This record gives sequence, C-alpha cells and structure tokens, in this order.
Amino acid sequence: MNIDPGLEDNRNPSEDSHFEIPQSTKKHYQEFIVENLSHEDNCVHCNIDNDINTPLDERNIVEVDCPSLLGHNYCLNSKNLSIKETDKIIIKNGDFIDLAKATYVGKIVQIRRQIFGLNGEELPEILRVATEEDIAKLNKNLKDISNAKPTFERLVNELNLEMKLVDIHYQFDRKKLFFFYTADGRVDFRELAKKLAGIYKTRIELRQIGVRDEAKLVGGVGTCGREFCCTTFMHNFRRITTDIASEQNISMNLSKLSGPCGKLKCCLAFELD
Repeated sequence: MNIDPGLEDNRNPSEDSHFEIPQSTKKHYQEFIVENLSHEDNCVHCNIDNDINTPLDERNIVEVDCPSLLGHNYCLNSKNLSIKETDKIIIKNGDFIDLAKATYVGKIVQIRRQIFGLNGEELPEILRVATEEDIAKLNKNLKDISNAKPTFERLVNELNLEMKLVDIHYQFDRKKLFFFYTADGRVDFRELAKKLAGIYKTRIELRQIGVRDEAKLVGGVGTCGREFCCTTFMHNFRRITTDIASEQNISMNLSKLSGPCGKLKCCLAFELD
C-alpha cells in the first residue's frame, strides 16, 4: 500500500495538537449527548427506533483499543479505577495480559453499548492503569518487534513462502508473539512457526488477514484527503457491493469507487439509509 511521497506525514510531533480535537471539547460533546439522547422517542440523527429493548448495562465499563486480537472492545472496570480517555491500561483477557488504550469512559459507553444491544456479557478485566514500569516493558516489546521484522522476512525468503508481513504484536506478558500477514492463498507455515519459536522462545501465532484488515493496520490517506475511515473510527467492516453505489445514482467507475486496499470504499454505505 504505497502512498505518494508528497502525502507523507512530516509534521513535528509538537504540531499534532493542531490536527486533533482537544480532549476537553470531546468530553463536553459526550456530556451533551448523554444529557440529550433519549430513546423514548425516535432518534432521527442515528436511525435509532423506540423498539430498543436492551436495558442499560450499569456496570463500570471502559471502551478500549488493543493491538492484539482483542482489537476494539469493552473492558470491565470492576475495581472502579480512575481512568481517563487515552490512558494506557493493563487488561486481563482469559489467560493472557495485554496493554490497551482507553477510548471512551463513563455514561457514553453505556449508551453506545445499549444501541448495539450489549448487556451482561463476560468482559476482559482492567487490572490497573499502566505504570512507568509497564511503559518501559511496552517500549522493550516495541523494540523487539522492530527487530523481529527482518528476521521474519529472512526466514520467509529462505523457505520460499509467498506471504507479506503486515504487522507484529508482542503480547504484553510476552507469552505470545503475533505475526499478521497477507497471502493470495493458504500457506503452509509450520516450518516457519517452528523456527520463530526457536528464536523467540515463546508461542508464535501467524494470522492471515484480508486486504481491508491490512489497510486498517497500516493506515494511510484516501482520495478524499483524509485518513482511512477504517483506521480512524470504523471498528467493523460491512459488505460493500456495487448495488450500494447504484441505489445512490453514483457513477459506476470502479477505479473511483475502489479504495487503496483495492476493495469498494466503505464510505459508499455511509449515506445509504
């Protein structure tokens, strides 16, 4: 997924605040939604009908983003820790521990979950807000990830495997090392997994993903001049067909309807209703 060099992000990190919505503004907007959104009447803005029967989940739940297989999900804050949006937190999901970033906290999470019909399911637990020691461990994992990339590519070439590395994730507790890749068909990676396990002395998971998932992981700039929707705010892919464009009387020029991933643009469905 090559991006025109002229579109590369050469901004100074200190300039990032110019391009992001301040947290205080986001918080104010969320409070406005909580105070004014009622499902007693139809909501014309989000197509929510008054037939929503899912009760509000009153548990203290935080919406998070996690680079592992957990992805964008919800975690239970049973300890009632003081967590702010963008905080890094340590979570326990089943038998593994990982690090995630809080994206939404408070009443807004309960409303979003009610809209999606979620209530009462078992959720990963939040253990603590990340400490300086945790951040140091994260940085070590990230350093090892950067070193693992050339090793993976070297082994792929030695074994003559047709696979393209997209992303690597080291589980925070280092019990698993994930390699996400794309390929045209099925790949027999058993020998590769053995060699990687021998090098890194941990469990290896090789996961084949689709081109849309690759675009979400890699990120980039679309033809509209904005960052990919799948990278910035979309959490689930829906099926996009040319019928969607036809129903909206959009020109059937496939080269213009396709995104950088080669699939039809997800935004074609945004105004379908």
